[in-house]
Parts: sequence; structure tokens; C-alpha cells
Amino acid sequence: MGDAEKGRPNQKSRTRKDLLRAAATLMKEGKNPTLEEIAETAMVSRATAYRYFSGVEALLVEAALDVAMPDESFFADDPSADPAARVLRADAAVSAMILENEAALRAMLMHSLQRRMDEAGLPVRQNRRTPLIEQALAPVRGRLAPADFTRLVRALALVLGTESMIVFRDVLAVGDDEAAEVRAWMIRILIAAALEGPGEP
Repeated sequence: MGDAEKGRPNQKSRTRKDLLRAAATLMKEGKNPTLEEIAETAMVSRATAYRYFSGVEALLVEAALDVAMPDESFFADDPSADPAARVLRADAAVSAMILENEAALRAMLMHSLQRRMDEAGLPVRQNRRTPLIEQALAPVRGRLAPADFTRLVRALALVLGTESMIVFRDVLAVGDDEAAEVRAWMIRILIAAALEGPGEP
């Protein structure tokens, strides 16, 4: 492993993000890039690219999803202050993206599980949820101790996203409307509990 890959976890996450951005840029230009072309655009070695992605297919699938996923700029022009309403809005946007890209998301999950088994120490998924949830909760960030805010963000990360869809559809055999109702209930309960006071550690 090269020196560039021995850094802190956030540096490794940036490298992974750079590869996704490079792939997205090349695809927007109408290209069907190879992993080597993506690595060159991201200014990393071919060997580094292969450490993060098993092949170009896995990288291109996730790059497309990376573009489709709402990010922290989702709330850039939203002056609302109700944290539950904001998180519910984020959940609706994420859920719509999931429904439109279910097959690709399942493929991404498969690739990430394979990478988890293949190589320790490298991020196998891009953390897209945390920035979005943090922006949704921005109006009440000052009302919570930093540790409590972080715990709420992490709890909500279990509610929003692909894994939630997998549980509702595959494990519980629950329809999308009921799943949305359950998620909304969870979101309101978690936020209310966090704002009422510190819970058990």
C-alpha cells in the first residue's frame, strides 16, 4: 500500500470520492471510461483505483448513483426551521431516488459487500447520508450537545437509505406507502426524543 493510502480515514474517503467524481465527469462527457482513464482523471494510480473498486462496472454504477443522490446543497434555498419537516423532505427525496435506481443500488450493495470481505481499512461505501441529514437538522444543531447531535444524525442514518428499503421490501414485505409512514414515525420520534433531553449513552 502506498503512502497516499496510509493516511487517515478521511483522506481515504476523499480518494474514493475523487474516483467517483472523475467517473461522473467522464460519463457526462459521453464517454464510457475504463478504470485506467478514471484513475488518470482522478490523479491516482491504476493500482489505487483497483483497491477501492473491484472493476470499472462497480465504479460506474456507484458514480451514477452518486450524482442522483441529493446532497447537502439540497437545503441551500430552504429557510424552514422545523427539523422533522426538513428530514422528512430529505427522506422523500432519497426514497424517490431509491425507487428509480433500485437495481443499481442492489448491485452497489453487492459490490460493497464483496469489497468489505476483500480489503480491510478502505471505505467500501461513500457516506452521502450524513451531510444531508446534518443540513436537515441545521436549525436545531445549537440546541443539542455535539455528542447528542452526532447520535441523532447516526440514528437517522439508519432510517434513510437503501438498507431501510431492503428491510421493508425483502424482510418485512411491506409496501412503499406503509414503509414511508413507518419511516416518518421513526423520524419524528427520534428528533423529539433528542430535543427533549439527553438519553442513555
